[in-house]
Amino acid sequence: MSSASTTDQVVHPPAPPLAPIAERAAAPSTLPAVTAGDLTWRPATSADAPALLTLRNDIAEADQEPYRETLDEIEELFTAPWRDVAADTLVGADADGALRAYAMVDTNPGDARTVRVFLAGGVHPTHRARGIGREVLAWQVARARQVLAASGKELPARLALYGEDSDPPAKVRLYARFGFAPRRFYADLRRDLAAPVPEVPLDGSLRLVPWSPELDEATRLAHNDAFRDHWGSEPRTAEAWTHGRSHHAPQWSFLVVDDAPDVDALLAGAETEDLVDEETAAALRAGEPLVVGYQMASRYDEDFPVRGYSFGYTDILGVRRAYRGRRAAVAALAAGMRAFAADGMQYASLDVDTENPSGAHGLYASLGYEKVSGSRMYSIEI
Repeated sequence: MSSASTTDQVVHPPAPPLAPIAERAAAPSTLPAVTAGDLTWRPATSADAPALLTLRNDIAEADQEPYRETLDEIEELFTAPWRDVAADTLVGADADGALRAYAMVDTNPGDARTVRVFLAGGVHPTHRARGIGREVLAWQVARARQVLAASGKELPARLALYGEDSDPPAKVRLYARFGFAPRRFYADLRRDLAAPVPEVPLDGSLRLVPWSPELDEATRLAHNDAFRDHWGSEPRTAEAWTHGRSHHAPQWSFLVVDDAPDVDALLAGAETEDLVDEETAAALRAGEPLVVGYQMASRYDEDFPVRGYSFGYTDILGVRRAYRGRRAAVAALAAGMRAFAADGMQYASLDVDTENPSGAHGLYASLGYEKVSGSRMYSIEI
């Protein structure tokens, strides 16, 4: 058989149109009752934060999860303005009032490519094997479908939950029973800070600066642009970007700005969505600062004894698509690593999608990062 001509084109059939989200979500009109375990069930309230912290950390310890939470983190669950806590949470209390199980569903107000609902929940180790987890997950899935249907967003949809690679087999089997399949895998990496951190020079008008509140909105825009082509990533709204920062470490966070961007070229790219997004285009026209790379870090002291070492954690790292190849993200990361080390941290840590399209794995390996553990996202695609 002769080979196809180089002028031949493979024509892929168009994807079938999506059914309306209200139809695809298949949301029930009423939620299934949760009655297992002789517990009293009700929505969570902010007053439950201390008890919920104890429950979640007891679950984390029993399941050998590599982290623990703080009261500040739990309280943040109740303060996000887009969350309907009364409708989207459930806790089960025993006869003494102690919380023994919980369920939450949440969505991101900025979802623009895939509308997602995230599920989180668990059962105290002393109350497992009583059918509680099965009923709790059934409630979560039903409520998540209601949230999807109510979103009105005619987009691909996803129900998602996260787990550790080391999760108990019973938990994994439960997910599979409800139709959740492992969809994405993540690696938890660390880098020994006893080794020298390389200097990373920047070219042209690029300049490394510490993170500051004045540049935070420009950093959000850089993040939304940087992750436009990353699987599962969605734009962050201003309120979602600034919420949940109880462990943010500004002294460890660094940015790269372009002091003399080629505005005309960037705006020309905006017309074809090749270089900048609409929000960035508006900021450029207004003469706002242009953040092109960033490393946002947090400090999780409560995790140090769990892991057996101190570390600085890179929450998010990215570079604008138009600036890839100019080492802006590497410079910001290296600055963060030096700041970790200066404050006595033993390691630099971060998580990365194992299928990251930007070549991040090679970058981290070249800087001395090694895998410690892994996690995964399970989902139902709708």
